[in-house]
Amino acid sequence: MAILIVKPLDILKQAIGKNVIVVLKGKREYRGVLDGYDPHMNLVLKNAEELVSGESVGRTATIIVRGDNVIYISP
Repeated sequence: MAILIVKPLDILKQAIGKNVIVVLKGKREYRGVLDGYDPHMNLVLKNAEELVSGESVGRTATIIVRGDNVIYISP
């Protein structure tokens, strides 16, 4: 029986160019297309919508999210 080990950065690599949901500390959330990332899980999102407590507060063409604020990323 083979054990498959999947690393978080491998999952992010597969999500490049796809829509993701990024939940941050402080009840903040971004939804957009994952354009890039680094080993610290700093993220670059394109066409991102910002939500605070579930309410849309704006859109931006490109945003960089600092990895230490990320609670989770849903591809």
